[in-house]
Amino acid sequence: MFENLSDKLQSVFSQLSSRGKLSEADVDAALREVRLALLEADVNFKVVKDFIKRVRERAVGTEVMRSLTPAQQVIKIVHEELIATLGEPARLDLSGPSPHVIMLVGLQGSGKTTTAAKLAITLRKNGQRPLLVAADTYRPAAIKQLEVLGMQLDIPVHSEGDKVPPPKICANAVKRAREAAYSVVLLDTAGRLHINDDMMHELEQVKAKTSPQEALLVVDAMTGQDAVRVADEFNKRVGITGLILTKVDGDARGGAAISVRSVTGVPIKYLGVGEKTDALEVFHPDRLAGRILGMGDVLTAIEKAQAVVDQDQAIKMGKKLVKGEFDLEDFRDQLQQLKQMGPISQFLDMIPGMSQLTRDMAPEVTDQQMKMIEAIINSMTPEERRNPKIINASRKRRIARGSGTTVVEINDLLSQFRQMQRMMKQFAGSGKRGRGGMRGLMSMLGGLG
Repeated sequence: MFENLSDKLQSVFSQLSSRGKLSEADVDAALREVRLALLEADVNFKVVKDFIKRVRERAVGTEVMRSLTPAQQVIKIVHEELIATLGEPARLDLSGPSPHVIMLVGLQGSGKTTTAAKLAITLRKNGQRPLLVAADTYRPAAIKQLEVLGMQLDIPVHSEGDKVPPPKICANAVKRAREAAYSVVLLDTAGRLHINDDMMHELEQVKAKTSPQEALLVVDAMTGQDAVRVADEFNKRVGITGLILTKVDGDARGGAAISVRSVTGVPIKYLGVGEKTDALEVFHPDRLAGRILGMGDVLTAIEKAQAVVDQDQAIKMGKKLVKGEFDLEDFRDQLQQLKQMGPISQFLDMIPGMSQLTRDMAPEVTDQQMKMIEAIINSMTPEERRNPKIINASRKRRIARGSGTTVVEINDLLSQFRQMQRMMKQFAGSGKRGRGGMRGLMSMLGGLG
């Protein structure tokens, strides 16, 4: 989401770093570029004005002018002020006796129903017993959608059809949760195409009957500054306690994420980063600021890796790498684990410096190329995967037919895999050559586009 903004800010900082001492004019010139980059990213103009003012006050002071590395000091100030703009981290309030009621509100199309299921999964992982409540009786198939999601995830759904008023459905659900010892009740309330009095009045009734501890507004990050306006309106009428920004993995310019806390005073609690039911991240302002400024987000990358990597398998893989026994079967297993972490470009952006490195090496790395590689490897026999040297011309034609690819693409894969094997051996032998292994992986993916 922040790719364009990140690129522009990194360009500004690169120019600053090329200078030794920084004059006030240098700082002002850099901040003009930062200001333009933020406005182009659709950040609220008042937020930009306050942000630039705070940065300038610190950047032209003694903490920069007397610094041995003034450019780095300016970057540090921008980073700190960006974290301040994004706001303090806020977590769900699940204190007191259960059931804890969480009301999800928002406009139609914001991803509210899917987010309810994602939040239920997140809470269950943390030891809670969630109950989903289908209280959107207006949108066609909304109740069915939640019931299907609940069935897929093995999470109970309370629904009473589309004839019972939503406030009554929600009140009955809370009663059921209390009797059946569910610890959290997630109310999927009705959305509208736009804010209106009837909608707000119904939400006020739901709130009055269920006394939710949390009223979370689900906002589509793709709507830009409209997201800030919607958040402000909901907060005034319903009193929201937090925000969930969805579609953060899309090509939105990112202004809503930066502006919304400053304008509304309401904290962002979660980010929806994909369509899968586990694609919901706890919001960490410092981590997001790092991504925006191109510093990466190593902690989130590690958490994603730990969630999908089998430790025993990782140890076995390490031994294979050291011995130079890494084969196509192992490579396929690694790809499958990488896929579970989300889009590859999104994951690599979390590693400092890797975003630019991969763009330089293989600008067209996509999940589609990963699927094609997997299809080719799956079309091989176990013996061929373990010993690619036996793959002759007739075997290549058979593999191409089975995977829907061409012999040329099979040759490319085998050639680049041999190159990657060599780099993996180097990586195992010397920590200094770690980027070589990544370069092999990236060129392999990019070369098969």
